[in-house]
Amino acid sequence: MGSPILPDLGAEILIPVCAVIGIAFSLLQWVLVSKVKLSPGSDSASPGNNGAGGKNGCADYLIEEEEGLNDHNVVLKCAEIQTAISEGATSFLFTEYQYVGIFMVAFAILIFLFLGSVEGFSTKSQPCTYDQSKTCKPALATAIFSTISFLLGAVTSVISGFLGMKIATYANARTTLEARKGVGKAFITAFRSGAVMGFLLAANGLLVLYIAINLFKLYYGDDWGGLFEAITGYGLGGSSMALFGRVGGGIYTKAADVGADLVGKVERNIPEDDPRNPAVIADNVGDNVGDIAGMGSDLFGSYAESSCAALVVASISSFGINHELTPMLYPLIISSVGIVVCLITTLFATDFFEIKAVKEIEPSLKRQLIISTVLMTIGIAIVSWIALPSSFTIFNFGEQKDVKNWQLFLCVSVGLWAGLIIGFVTEYYTSNAYSPVQDVADSCRTGAATNVIFGLALGYKSCIIPIFAIAISIFVSFSFAAMYGIAVAALGMLSTIATGLAIDAYGPISDNAGGIAEMAGMSHRIRERTDALDAAGNTTAAIGKGFAIGSAALVSLALFGAFVSRAAISTVDVLTPKVFIGLLVGAMLPYWFSAMTMKSVGSAALKMVEEVRRQFNTIPGLMEGTAKPDYATCVKISTDASIKEMIPPGALVMLTPLIVGIFFGVETLSGVLAGSLVSGVQIAISASNTGGAWDNAKKYIEAGASEHARTLGPKGSDPHKAAVIGDTIGDPLKDTSGPSLNILIKLMAVESLVFAPFFATHGGLLFKMF
Repeated sequence: MGSPILPDLGAEILIPVCAVIGIAFSLLQWVLVSKVKLSPGSDSASPGNNGAGGKNGCADYLIEEEEGLNDHNVVLKCAEIQTAISEGATSFLFTEYQYVGIFMVAFAILIFLFLGSVEGFSTKSQPCTYDQSKTCKPALATAIFSTISFLLGAVTSVISGFLGMKIATYANARTTLEARKGVGKAFITAFRSGAVMGFLLAANGLLVLYIAINLFKLYYGDDWGGLFEAITGYGLGGSSMALFGRVGGGIYTKAADVGADLVGKVERNIPEDDPRNPAVIADNVGDNVGDIAGMGSDLFGSYAESSCAALVVASISSFGINHELTPMLYPLIISSVGIVVCLITTLFATDFFEIKAVKEIEPSLKRQLIISTVLMTIGIAIVSWIALPSSFTIFNFGEQKDVKNWQLFLCVSVGLWAGLIIGFVTEYYTSNAYSPVQDVADSCRTGAATNVIFGLALGYKSCIIPIFAIAISIFVSFSFAAMYGIAVAALGMLSTIATGLAIDAYGPISDNAGGIAEMAGMSHRIRERTDALDAAGNTTAAIGKGFAIGSAALVSLALFGAFVSRAAISTVDVLTPKVFIGLLVGAMLPYWFSAMTMKSVGSAALKMVEEVRRQFNTIPGLMEGTAKPDYATCVKISTDASIKEMIPPGALVMLTPLIVGIFFGVETLSGVLAGSLVSGVQIAISASNTGGAWDNAKKYIEAGASEHARTLGPKGSDPHKAAVIGDTIGDPLKDTSGPSLNILIKLMAVESLVFAPFFATHGGLLFKMF
């Protein structure tokens, strides 16, 4: 077996040090972003502020003189719009968190009662689940510590989302102001802001988990099985908050977006983000609460769950049985190295290469993915060499499987590279540089119906390669290291989470920057620059969603394996009716959930369209630009709708495992989990890619960058109106239903794992009656 090269103390120092480096780096990026001033007196528009250097001094000054932008009014207007967006986003999140807070407390009590009742709230030590000859801590301890780790995960998830939103609303107007000096400056500001969020989230998630493990160890001592079983609550807390963040934020942003587009663009023929449009502030607030806060919580949830799934399986393998700390912490060490790798990768975008032209933006973002993947592969090799013994055993459904350290390296790498493949396939299907989106744009010649048909076909087709990539990574990692292999493959996919989030958050920040440029009345050239940033951001957001869905599939499967082990199910037999009915119901759940979220967006958008129409018809001088619209009413419509509508889909996901586990037992529940995983992944990929393709087909026509695009345009033409309708249908698909589905499949699996002791002891009431 041998012992690892890295001593236990080395691992205990490495993890927190890497997390602190990540936090420090994100603060440094924030300081650099904050150097762009939003007050006219000290704005970077005044040449004295930057020193008289050629690069930042006089040269900038000349550009601004050319564009007539030494104009204090523009800066004041940007600051004013930014404040409105920031206040709207903050007030929405506070309202949402009040409701979510009530749920959090109620669910924490539920966890305590259910898990405590397994042994009738006894405080006596009990035989260990996996080795009856030893005694372990009482079930009551698992109940208390699972509840604590659930609350820790939930709070960390909420903070991650909130900080992301704060940073995005801080950076949007600064990106707009930097766009006056050129596309390169604006890109760096938006990307640095994304990096603040990426590194804060990755480092916080790692640090909180590491501290929780060490504090729990004070009580659990040598009972590592019990310790890591209690830690699974951390993943449950993270994902349950993410579900409400994604659904609530998604309904908010799309109600505003659909309302603004349908009345503004199609009926009134005014540009996107025109200040005369009453829904424009709500639309920009939505980008921050849905795409940033929701996505931040979502990826944090995936990260927490894949770590928990790996730790649970490791604790009942040779690492846990022999109390080998360094190999036990292998999942956390991978994440630590990931932070350092992403830090080096970020420097390639911000410091090593300068962007001088619009066409360099997308390649630069793609380069981030490739560099981080290549460097991470080297990092994983080193970690597998120093942190693992040369051979060890991994728990595999009741027996121990012999594994070598190079096999584990391959498991993590296969997940990492599968993530990259899914990212690039997503990009091919959603970027307007390639034929699929151009074909969708071309279909707009004959109206909205053909556009919708082409878009749906594209989404279905885009599932093929990602599913094969996920399938191959599952087969390889399971063959080498059973369920632990799948858990670390998911971690491999998420190991470059800091870079993935930076690229992802960059999109909504650029989108907001474009909106602010339009509302502040800046010149056409600046709007073109922010549009170029936004188009690249749209594609990268689709890539980010691809990563989230791919990792969710692997994480869900790893949690499913841990659940089956914990519930002591020897085999999941599809031919038994108990399991098969579970499969059918599980496969239906993503459709039921999507129906709820789509309908919620539709009904909220309906109210928004009526309100926007009312304002255009009743406020004199609104179309002429002499009167101001009532932005606050539209913000209120979005807020009220999303708070009210996020509860039913959330309840469906949270209650299903409890109802199935209590009444039908663990076999049926294992069927439900498998069914929801299989159908949820397909719908999530097709919905996200269909929506992304429709959005970029519209942008392709608007930009008119090629001869083909110019024959379809300009804005306001019939093909453009057909493209806007397609984009509007795609909005709830790509930003509400699609991204929420990956939380559905993970959350049901992690919830089943946390409640597994209760279901195994008291579940299946209906079948016990007959």
